[in-house]
Amino acid sequence: MRRAVSKVRSFSIVSLRDLLVASGPTILIVIAAVALAYWWVDPAPPRHLVLATGQENSAYEQFGKQYAQLLARDEIAVTLQPSLGSQDNLERLIAGKADIAFVQSGSTDDGQAARHGLVSLGSLFTEPVWLFLRTEAKVARLTDLKGKRINLGPEGTGVPRLFRQVLAANGVEPEQLRIGLLANTPATVELLEGRIDGLVFSSAPEAPLIQMLLQTPGIQLFDFSQAEAYTRRLPFLTHVVLPRGIVDLGRNIPAQDYHLIAPTATLVAREELHPALVGQFVKAAYEIHGGAGWFQQQGQFPSPKYTEIPVASEAARYYRDGPPFLQRYMSFWLANLLDRLGVIAVALAALLIPLSKIVPPLYVWRVRSRVYRWYGELRAVEQAMERAQGEERGAVRQDLLHRLDDIEERVNHISIPLAFADALYGLRSHINIVRQRIVAGPGVE
Repeated sequence: MRRAVSKVRSFSIVSLRDLLVASGPTILIVIAAVALAYWWVDPAPPRHLVLATGQENSAYEQFGKQYAQLLARDEIAVTLQPSLGSQDNLERLIAGKADIAFVQSGSTDDGQAARHGLVSLGSLFTEPVWLFLRTEAKVARLTDLKGKRINLGPEGTGVPRLFRQVLAANGVEPEQLRIGLLANTPATVELLEGRIDGLVFSSAPEAPLIQMLLQTPGIQLFDFSQAEAYTRRLPFLTHVVLPRGIVDLGRNIPAQDYHLIAPTATLVAREELHPALVGQFVKAAYEIHGGAGWFQQQGQFPSPKYTEIPVASEAARYYRDGPPFLQRYMSFWLANLLDRLGVIAVALAALLIPLSKIVPPLYVWRVRSRVYRWYGELRAVEQAMERAQGEERGAVRQDLLHRLDDIEERVNHISIPLAFADALYGLRSHINIVRQRIVAGPGVE
């Protein structure tokens, strides 16, 4: 049985061993190229990243928790990193301590963002400037704040920088106020206890402290009646209106429309954030911020507008075309794997097309070389007979005939594919021709 199998192998159409040897270098090159394309050209997205949020009980903190929950569905772990606020988040991004963060418009400019490798994933919601005052403070215009105890929050929140610009537009110097730098929660306690006259937030209305202060007796919200003029002086601001009764229609809270000035909250990331994760964050932003709200219409946010930081190319593509085709029908990780396999297929095709021109000739040469190398032996036998002189020809003839017999025996054991059998039979006929010449003696053709 084994002999029968061996014979079948000896007369196979293709020599697998020769094919493997001929294509071996090509296979190694292709494997190396595929590995390079898989790990370097389009590496797998990380499964963990850090999102810098904001202070306790802030809108940034609340929204950060929602982002973490949504991305956890795709097995992406988001670590929430509490911070003082917008300015602190910006510094964390620049220092590489966070991968992505909430940043308020007006906190930086496109030149600074480009220098530090930051990109925007789009604006998320408006953050009105909330100036809450005790009723007895009797503040009708911002110039009335002179001499008042007003808390702006820590420098890292971005509010002190923003409100100083607002004061400057009114011709009020920060030194004319008694400014506090407490965080939001302790500042709210100070306001309720009457130890300060007012405090400034810049936050979405969903923040628990905002909701509470809007319904607290003795605390009033400042009406920026000149809001439209502020937007002309400070272009990163927009004019929004807090409608009458929006907090509680039954109790008519608030009792009037309030005009407010508002920057926008922006999702900012380091430019090396994986493109696939950029798309996931924009997708989550649509779920969290896409609905109607106190200051926005359905579908107004998220948006590539209202941000001074350049929008990441992958985010811009998502806003323009929606989610990638594969992610519409399958899970994130499976779609990402298939996308990466597409990159590998391109690299594979780029290599296989030219290499396919090399392997077949190399295979043919290797198989035929097993036959052609014996022609050197035949030529050596002929030359030995030609050199023989006189009486030694008889002894030489017998020795050469033995050599031919040995050559023929070894040729008969050559394993060669059927497609090249003509070369083998040609060799055997040539061996017989040389034998006849030796037997006939020199000079016989």
